[in-house]
Amino acid sequence: MPNSPSTAASHDAVALTDRTDDRPVYVIGGGPGGLATAAALRARGVRAVVLEKSDRVGASWRGHYDRLHLHTTRRWSALPGLKMPRRFGRWVGRDDVVRYLEKYTEHHELEVVTGVEVTRIDPTPDGSGDWRLTATGGRVLRGRAVVVATGFNHTPRIPEWPGRDTFTGELLHAARYRNPVPYADQDVLVVGIGNTGAEIAADLAEGGASHVRIAVRTAPHLVRRSTAGWPAQATGILVRRLPVRLVDRAGAALSKVAVPDLTAQGLPRPATGLYSRVRQGAIPVQDVGLIDAVKNGRVIPVATVASFEKDTVVLADGTRLAPDTVIAATGYDRALEPLLGHLDVLDGRGRPVVHGSRSPKQAPGLYFTGFTNPISGMLRELALDAEKIAKKVARTHR
Repeated sequence: MPNSPSTAASHDAVALTDRTDDRPVYVIGGGPGGLATAAALRARGVRAVVLEKSDRVGASWRGHYDRLHLHTTRRWSALPGLKMPRRFGRWVGRDDVVRYLEKYTEHHELEVVTGVEVTRIDPTPDGSGDWRLTATGGRVLRGRAVVVATGFNHTPRIPEWPGRDTFTGELLHAARYRNPVPYADQDVLVVGIGNTGAEIAADLAEGGASHVRIAVRTAPHLVRRSTAGWPAQATGILVRRLPVRLVDRAGAALSKVAVPDLTAQGLPRPATGLYSRVRQGAIPVQDVGLIDAVKNGRVIPVATVASFEKDTVVLADGTRLAPDTVIAATGYDRALEPLLGHLDVLDGRGRPVVHGSRSPKQAPGLYFTGFTNPISGMLRELALDAEKIAKKVARTHR
């Protein structure tokens, strides 16, 4: 496979089995978490090889919808050893994130091997503490440690709604949505009011869809991305170590000042505190247009989906809709079970039992990054994790 401009430090995957005599650290995934960890390891003199199943780094970012911008500031979204250029603006767009990841790979001269998918991870049978990776093409690789960075949003998930397969309209996961152009003058139902669903609904309303509804199971906490120049991320960084009750009270007070009451429009304020919800895994929705769209009736909140009946979507409250298109912003699976489910390192939701610089007790030398969604910002936490993992690996895996 020839090198491409976006992966200037890539190497021929076929030659990989001839380059492992020094037992490198293998990093699985060429997204921000994997690249950051590889750079931090390299800075400590540890050889790290990034294995990326697609043909370029940052594959998941390349597939995001067009209007996507980071909800975290440029300053707190940079990875170790390379700032993001000021010209990217405060809220960095999708294409600039991709450019940054390409430049990051080149700047740190990272050893990235594309077109190789790891299918299974096992301890080596000789008891040495090394790891054996089974990969595409019959490759069997040996490393002194493994960092799994395959991503929080790995495999799109659409619920098995009754009658889903009978729906005669278009049903797609939000991962396939790019922009509102194909949905001009259409009646569209967005299912799910996380950050992705909220932004897609606003995008559709601004982009010419005739009717936009958003199906809500649980009313989210809505926060302004920035208030009087103060980014929500900064608040997230400051409060994450504070008592939950204190943050819940402060969040409720701030919400009443910054966010209008949308109860009359079908979107009441949540009964559970903001930080309590975060601890349960529900991140606040940062507003990039949804609040005004709901307030002005351009996006209409409705009950969650119960079932499908041919051209009809039946909601939990019995309402029946006939949208042209249903966009399921219903989340992703980590899809780690085939890779390492046999190692007993995943919890009941399929997520790693430990994270960052900690290895599972039964699997020393196995690390995970990018499987949490903190209010302090995903990229910021990936950068911190990278440094911690690299320090631990350099010290304990020689």
